[in-house]
Amino acid sequence: MPENIVIANPEKLEDIKKRIAEGGAKKFHILSDFDRTLTTAFIDGKSIPSLISILRDENYLTSDYGSKAQALYDKYHQIEIDSTVPVAEKKKAMQEWWETHFNLLIKSRLNKKDIERAVDTCKVKFRDGFGEFMDFLKDHNIPLVIMSSSGLGVDAIKMYLAKEEKLYDNIYVISNSFEWDDKGYAIAVRKPIIHGMNKDETLVQDFPAFDVIKNRKNVLLLGDSLDDVGMAVGFDTENLIKIAFLNEKAEENLESYKKTFDAVILNDGSMEYVNSLLKSITL
Repeated sequence: MPENIVIANPEKLEDIKKRIAEGGAKKFHILSDFDRTLTTAFIDGKSIPSLISILRDENYLTSDYGSKAQALYDKYHQIEIDSTVPVAEKKKAMQEWWETHFNLLIKSRLNKKDIERAVDTCKVKFRDGFGEFMDFLKDHNIPLVIMSSSGLGVDAIKMYLAKEEKLYDNIYVISNSFEWDDKGYAIAVRKPIIHGMNKDETLVQDFPAFDVIKNRKNVLLLGDSLDDVGMAVGFDTENLIKIAFLNEKAEENLESYKKTFDAVILNDGSMEYVNSLLKSITL
């Protein structure tokens, strides 16, 4: 066992693995977050910027977009990270932030080409072993459902995967998405809006991916925040393994993660443990 892997209850995990293995690949799917889960949180010790921050800082849109987006960030991010704010109040604030910002993006003339430029600019790095992970799922016909609250959502995630030549047919992305006019400008955002605090309310049943996975009730969930376990709410799982990437502040957060997840990968680690686990429960 690598030193950066913490197993909360080894006997319980082995029992779940055994039950999933008995069902085989045909009864199995993966539910995963995207940012800082399939991708690393840091490159050379520096936090990776979000696509939204690139749009804000690089003046891709109208001249006043950057200052207005920064003002929204300054107002709502403090609420987002404040552990004393009640959950209901925080959810309401996050909904306001996302809705206001999406409207700002539309008014600021966001175009698909802006997302393409941001994707090309942003130094996103998939975790070591990501290619092996994606190829294994494709080769064994295992669906991967990516649920992300990313501000630029479906289009950006698919662009990233296409750049890596990993945009396979077994991948389903549940995230925020825009409606575009014939010149590529955003004219509306599709509902429901997904943000970091409502994944427990964004039920998989509301999306086309549900028809693919509804009979695959053995699930591996991958995330990087405690809220990511909410991705499985509303889905009738039989056996569920939850793995977290605890990318920073491990000492102060590990106990909370151990209570929530079956396995915790520390220090922005690789996909090695996930790939090993996949082989043990599906081959």
